[in-house]
Amino acid sequence: MPKPIRKAVFPVAGLGTRFLPATKAMPKEMLTVVDRPIIQHVVDEARAGGIEHFIFVTGRNKGVIEDHFDSQFELERTLKERGKAGELEALQRDLPKPGQTSFTRQQSPLGLGHAVWCAREIVGNEPFALLLPDVLHYAETPCIGEMIKAYGQRPGNYIAVAPVPADQTHQYGIVGLEDANAKTSRITRMVEKPKSGTAPSNLHISGRYILEPEIFRILDAGERGAGGEIQITDAMIRMAETRPFYAFRFDGTIYDCGSKIGFLAANVAYALARPDLAPALRGELKKLL
Repeated sequence: MPKPIRKAVFPVAGLGTRFLPATKAMPKEMLTVVDRPIIQHVVDEARAGGIEHFIFVTGRNKGVIEDHFDSQFELERTLKERGKAGELEALQRDLPKPGQTSFTRQQSPLGLGHAVWCAREIVGNEPFALLLPDVLHYAETPCIGEMIKAYGQRPGNYIAVAPVPADQTHQYGIVGLEDANAKTSRITRMVEKPKSGTAPSNLHISGRYILEPEIFRILDAGERGAGGEIQITDAMIRMAETRPFYAFRFDGTIYDCGSKIGFLAANVAYALARPDLAPALRGELKKLL
C-alpha cells in the first residue's frame, strides 16, 4: 500500500509585484475572489480533496495569512453578541483544527523549488501535495482530490496538466505524454517554456502536483536554473530519470489569479456560480456590456 497523501504545501512567499499598489501592504494571496481570499479557495480545494495538514511557506509581510487561519476572539465575540450566527458559523467552519497548519519562512526569494525545499522538515519522508496559491482550478470535484485518487491506484509523481493554444506553449512548462488523450498518462518529457514550434504537446503544467519525498534530495543540491532561481521543474526533470511521473488531465476551468485578467475573470465566474449573487450580477454585466 502506498503512503497516503496527508500534507499539502502552499508556497505563499511571492511579492505579488504585478498587483502593486494593491499588494504593497497586503499579500497577493489575500486578495479576494468574491468574498474569500484566493488562498482560502486553494485551501478549500485541498481540504475537500482529503488533505489533513496545511503547510504554508511564507515570507516577509505575510503574517496576515497566518492570522487568517487562526481564531480571532474579539471578532467571534462581537459576532456572537450581535446575533450573527451564520457569519460566526462560517468562520468556524473554515478554521483548520489545532495542529493542522504549519508555517515556515523562505528567507530569500530563490524560486519555487527553494520554497518547496523549505518545507522539507515539516513534510518528512512521505509523499505530499503541492498547490500553487495563485492558480484556481474550478470544477465540481477538486483537482487535487482526483489526483490523490489516481495516486492511490498507481503510486508515483503526478502533475496536473491542461491544454493551451499552440501559439502560447512558449509561455508555460509543457509535457510530452505516452497518450495525450488519456485522463492519466506517463510523462515522457518536460520542457520549461519551449521555443515556438518545438513543444512536445499543448498540455501545460497547471500548478497542482503530488511529489514523492525524493524531490527534497534533488533540491538539496541548490542548482540554479532560469532567472538564477532554484526551479521545481528542473528538479522534477532530474527526478523523472529514476522515478515515474504521470500527467493528470484537468477538465475544469483554470483561472490564473497571478494575472489581472485571470483574477477579474475568476471573480466574475465564481460570483456567477453563486445563486445569491448571479441574478443581480448578470444584470450589472449587461449594463456594462
